[in-house]
This record gives sequence, structure tokens and C-alpha cells, in this order.
Amino acid sequence: MLVRQVAEDEWPVVAWLYQAFRHDLSPVVLGFPYADGRYRHSQLDDYPGPGKVGYVAWEPHPNTGEQSPVAFALVDGLDEEERELAAFFVVPATRRFGTGSELAADVIARHPGRWRVAFQHENVAAGKFWRSVAEACFGTWTEERVRVPGRADAPDDHVIRSSPGPS
Repeated sequence: MLVRQVAEDEWPVVAWLYQAFRHDLSPVVLGFPYADGRYRHSQLDDYPGPGKVGYVAWEPHPNTGEQSPVAFALVDGLDEEERELAAFFVVPATRRFGTGSELAADVIARHPGRWRVAFQHENVAAGKFWRSVAEACFGTWTEERVRVPGRADAPDDHVIRSSPGPS
């Protein structure tokens, strides 16, 4: 698997994957597409930007052999004390083969420091995955439940934070 920072001409590729990401989350967040048929994408509109970067993982397509995007990660907070994995998606056909763990470890290693990863309470698979990543990449970490801003009806999110390293 090849992981690289999103090139300027690759953001449309990420936009397609982002729609798959939002579709994947729709049962968890009760998300509907808007009138134009697309899911919410305002978060992606901020990338690239100050303190924000994206990464895409590429693997050979099983039918053509050409490099195909299989996962992406959006990182925020590079200009702050705590980095955040703001969005993370692995195409379903490559899940359970280590693609997500490899991408998460690669991205985290590129940006040393404190990290924050949030996931929805109802997304049990994400919880298991991110706890595993935290164990492998952070060593010591905490998890807390936090209210979703502006959504009193939503279950709490879970937030994993890496513990600060030695100063």
C-alpha cells in the first residue's frame, strides 16, 4: 500500500471517497443526501487549508493493476497543540486486511504530538478499531464520552486522546 499526501489534482478523488464515507455513516448519524444527491461535504470544503492536510492510500486495482484509492484520512490541527483525525475512510473491499490500521499508523507517525480521534457511540466497529489503533500508536491514551454539539437527541460521541509524552 502506498500512502501519500493528497496532490492538488487528487482532491476530486477524495471528494468521491468522501461521499462513500458519508454514505457509510448515514445509518449511524441518520444522514440523508441533500437535493443534489450528495451527502454533506462542508467539512471537505476546508481542505487543504491552514493546519489541514489529507492523505490517500493507494493499492493496485484487482482487475486493471493500476493504482486505485482505497482509503483516505483528513487531519486537522497541525498548527495547534493537538492534531485530529477529522475524517477517515477505508473502502469496504479492503477492510479487515490491515489497510485502516496501516493508514492510521502512517498518518499519526507523520505528525508527532498529541492526537484526538472521535467516533460515534453507535459505531461499534469504529470503537473497536480506534481503540486498537490507540494501543498500537499512542501507548497511553484516554477515552471519554462527549455530547454532540447542537444535537441533544444524538448519543454521545467517544473521543480518544493520546496522552502527552515526556516534556
